[in-house]
Amino acid sequence: MTGLKAAVIGCGDVSAVHFEAIAKLDGARLAGVCDSDPGRLAASVAAYGVPGFPDHLSLIEAIGPDVVHVTTPHNMHASIAADCLERGVNVIVEKPLAHSLEEGRRLVEAAKASTAKIAVCFQNRYNATAQAMHSLLSSGELGAVVGASATVLWQREADYYRSRPWRGTWEGGGGGLMMNQAIHTVDLLQWLVGDVVSLSGNAATRFLGETIEVEDTAEFVAQHANGARSAFYATLANAANAPVTLDIVTEKATLSLRGDLTVTYADGRVDVVPERVVESGGRAYWGVSHELLIADFYARLGDSGPFWINPEEAEKSLKIVKEIYRQSYPDATEKVS
Repeated sequence: MTGLKAAVIGCGDVSAVHFEAIAKLDGARLAGVCDSDPGRLAASVAAYGVPGFPDHLSLIEAIGPDVVHVTTPHNMHASIAADCLERGVNVIVEKPLAHSLEEGRRLVEAAKASTAKIAVCFQNRYNATAQAMHSLLSSGELGAVVGASATVLWQREADYYRSRPWRGTWEGGGGGLMMNQAIHTVDLLQWLVGDVVSLSGNAATRFLGETIEVEDTAEFVAQHANGARSAFYATLANAANAPVTLDIVTEKATLSLRGDLTVTYADGRVDVVPERVVESGGRAYWGVSHELLIADFYARLGDSGPFWINPEEAEKSLKIVKEIYRQSYPDATEKVS
């Protein structure tokens, strides 16, 4: 990896962790930024001393980036990422994969057709605790997975949505809580327990109905391909941002994630895997592993085959979320498509 040019498209909140990660990479440099909002664009140009562009196609043409980081609102993810892939530009795109199933499928096909690589930012898979859980479960030493449960008990107020109005809309976000916050935990649940083959769920607006048109609360019970069952509950009506919980019961142990991971074995042994702590300008609830995912993606650019968290992999959580919407809003195609 030598002399790679990086660009960031979308200079909103989450771009901060991408700028930080690029600055720490050896052999790569930030070469340009893009945002349709003149104020945000000007601020980023001033902060990073690179050229700024109002649209992604002019950025690609002008600077010829090797890697583009897509950190836009959800409804722009797939179209921008597909444009980059079609031009042979490698892509790191924030979650979710897309705001709709149709756009998500478009990006899956674009990735298959391109020689460029693409990563989707489900960075929590790089957490020390998630890696330990996956290693233990994959080894077989814990026996079969019996079942699992997960919670996301977070807090968002009206000002969070007023500051970025797209977040509270079906058109801009493709959904609410499940698309913007809880999808990370949905991704971990299906990655660790196994593919979801059926589910029964519900999404509703319990708290922020005067501010948003999307859901702020949701729950589901899922059946996994290996026969395990999982239960999930999430809400933005909590009094504070509580730690995400994820419990997995196996034949020989129980794995319990509460910040750190506690593994309690049937014979009475207890192991604790601490989560890493890093300093960042990003928000604490974004997790600690953006930098690891981004560095790993750059390091693997010369590898054959797709990056391991690719659109086809990310489509799994998108389908789960949209199935919950389908069951909750059977007469609203714009919410489930």
